[in-house]
Amino acid sequence: MILIAGAGPTGLTLAIDLARRGVPHRVVDPGHPAGSRGKGLQPRTLEVFDDLGVIDAVRAAGAPYPPLRAYAGADVVWEGRMHEPVPPTPDVPYPNVLMVPQWRTEQILRDRLTALGSRVDPVGLSSFTQDGEGVTAVLTDGTTVRANYLVGADGGRSTVRKTLGIPFLGETRDEERMLIGDVQTPDLDRDHWHMWADLETRTPAVGLCPLPGTSDFQFTAPLAPGDDPDLTLATYQKHLAAGTGRDDLRLTGLGWASVYRVNIRMAERFRSGRVLLAGDAAHVHSPAGGQGLNTGVQDAYNLGWKLAAASPFLLDTYEEERLPVAAGVLGISTALYQKAAEGQADAHQRGEETRQLLLAYPDSPLASGPLGGTRAPDAPLADGTTLFDAFRGPHFTLLAFNTPAPACGPAVRTVQITANPTAEATYGITAPTLVLVRPDGYRAHTGDPDSTTAYLTRLNLH
Repeated sequence: MILIAGAGPTGLTLAIDLARRGVPHRVVDPGHPAGSRGKGLQPRTLEVFDDLGVIDAVRAAGAPYPPLRAYAGADVVWEGRMHEPVPPTPDVPYPNVLMVPQWRTEQILRDRLTALGSRVDPVGLSSFTQDGEGVTAVLTDGTTVRANYLVGADGGRSTVRKTLGIPFLGETRDEERMLIGDVQTPDLDRDHWHMWADLETRTPAVGLCPLPGTSDFQFTAPLAPGDDPDLTLATYQKHLAAGTGRDDLRLTGLGWASVYRVNIRMAERFRSGRVLLAGDAAHVHSPAGGQGLNTGVQDAYNLGWKLAAASPFLLDTYEEERLPVAAGVLGISTALYQKAAEGQADAHQRGEETRQLLLAYPDSPLASGPLGGTRAPDAPLADGTTLFDAFRGPHFTLLAFNTPAPACGPAVRTVQITANPTAEATYGITAPTLVLVRPDGYRAHTGDPDSTTAYLTRLNLH
């Protein structure tokens, strides 16, 4: 049994992946308001959600990021976009970032978990010990749970990480705090992300971003050193007036409310024995670039199939693969945040690096052959379906390009691809070739029948 501490997007993604594999698990979380918080879902995360069976619900709940509109008082002084929308292509069906309030993403994931016959237990993790055979955890209701593995997906203040004594390296910028919350106002249109800034320094003063599927705006405003505000509607109204220089903008409601401190930290390691860290428990980011939630979801997606296999070798690859990725993503989000803090003119722009489609594991012991460890793209098939349709589910997928496939075990689905120029070009195929795709959508091996059979045997898939 796998015990998961934390039911944010990371913990829920892991629970869904385990549930669809029939792996016994338990998710515990005493509950916490998520609010809009991490509202940007990157293209790679949308591909994960496609595989997990929630993409339709997520797309129905979300919307593209609205154009930015900057003001000086009541005057519009600039308009632009954070992301230039691009059309879908055969290899990238979800090319644009989608805005979905985090509470809604969590609700969709919980509904999917329920449909798979599982649920979140509204109790917290109090303490735990581990031995060579498993983990013994004590919950906040006094009960004891025995698990094969414990996954700490319990946020930046992670009880799991602190109990393990794993250093959380980096910095907390207490001098750079932000008032954030979900507010309502009748005085701004919902077609733009409204922003006011100091025009000389280009530093943000206040922002109001409309949240799709709601009547809310996400409110953000920097706090002066020593300002410890009461989280009341009056406080938000005061900061709105001060940041905009206007008294005609009314806030009529306040939901989730918080003070955000810039934390840029990463755990020194992601595993200690039978205990693993994922999501914010392993790495926390600035909000710039919308990387934090997405990286946590992909931690869980990397980990689920490895826990299900109960293979020590595969579990060793979790930290080997995800720690370098998290470090790189942390660098991207920090650099974007620094550009905004310095008032650089292009600080609002987001490039290919934030979409997370280029993230890869080329140095992983699981990467074999050309482009090993890189994302396996989509492509149309002759029967009107796509490769993503074939990938969907908990299995490996063996793509046989113009060659017979070797015998495989039940954990591998074979797809025969013959005379398909689009798929061949997408995968760089110029001769009869076999491509083995991992359950998390990355190329494991590319080669001929003999090398592929050897690889399948190595992973007990033959």
